[in-house]
Amino acid sequence: MPVHTSVSSQGNRGKGIGLGLAVGSAIAFGGSGVAAKPLIEAGLDPLHVVWLRVTGAALVMLPLAWRHRALLRTRPALLAGFGLLGVAGVQAFYFASISRIPVGVALLVEYLAPALVLGWVRFVQRRPVARAAALGVVLAVGGLACVVEIWSGLSFDAFGLLLALAAACCQVGYFVLSDQGSGLGDDAPDPLGVIAYGLLVGALVLTVVARPWGMDWSVLAHTAGMNGAEVPAWLLLAWIVLIATVVAYVTGVVSVRRLSPQVAGVVACLEAVIATVLAWVLLGEHLSAPQIVGGAVVLLGAFIAQSSAPAKGSPEPVAAGRPEREPTVRETAV
Repeated sequence: MPVHTSVSSQGNRGKGIGLGLAVGSAIAFGGSGVAAKPLIEAGLDPLHVVWLRVTGAALVMLPLAWRHRALLRTRPALLAGFGLLGVAGVQAFYFASISRIPVGVALLVEYLAPALVLGWVRFVQRRPVARAAALGVVLAVGGLACVVEIWSGLSFDAFGLLLALAAACCQVGYFVLSDQGSGLGDDAPDPLGVIAYGLLVGALVLTVVARPWGMDWSVLAHTAGMNGAEVPAWLLLAWIVLIATVVAYVTGVVSVRRLSPQVAGVVACLEAVIATVLAWVLLGEHLSAPQIVGGAVVLLGAFIAQSSAPAKGSPEPVAAGRPEREPTVRETAV
């Protein structure tokens, strides 16, 4: 009996640590847009901010890439796809969107990704989906209509919303790619290694696209405004690279190993809430009551769609967020 108690207490402690790491990861990810937007408003191009973020994080993760260098031989397509879509695509479109629309709105639009994955599963893979998952998608889309106040002809920049939707589409590719090899057990690629190489591939792609040699580096030597307060630009960049990227990814992956996929996915929904609250407090981006209600409905829909996913290999219908929604919203790689 004492043995059972010890094992149980260790399991509960492990889950508690995992939950804390998952919350920390959501907070870290949620603060990326809030830190990036002042840099963009200070004069940096959104693509340059993304390049700084991805390249800086890739350099930090370089030791992990070297440790898992065998992935270059065994999973080259996965690494390339993850770098193009899960790193370069998602972040470039997201940062471009927040230069035109509020951070919270951009992130909520990105939460259409589980709904788009459901469409992929149903119409491309031709697999049945659970009714609860379909209900979650309907709620998410309806809530998004409230967020963008569609009854008033869209209260936000239409191109900014389109960029946020493009980020959601890139996340679909990320989810689909992440599902490759997930049934291989111990032979599955190490997620930290895939993240490290994804950052390296993303950095190479963004170097060609962003052309950082034309960037105004002097912006980083000055301050950026955050709702009336002046913050050193280099400090914001350090937060984006070290906290909102490296720490966020690593804590997210570790937390998933201690929690169930459903719990990790639900905790990941906190990212949108955290981003909206931080943008409200630090950037003065206020949302109306209907937008707040709509955001809550979006998250509820994402929660229902994700939590209705059956176990891997189950003959039951699949839900929207299952293809590697396992490791939270953005954190994992296979």
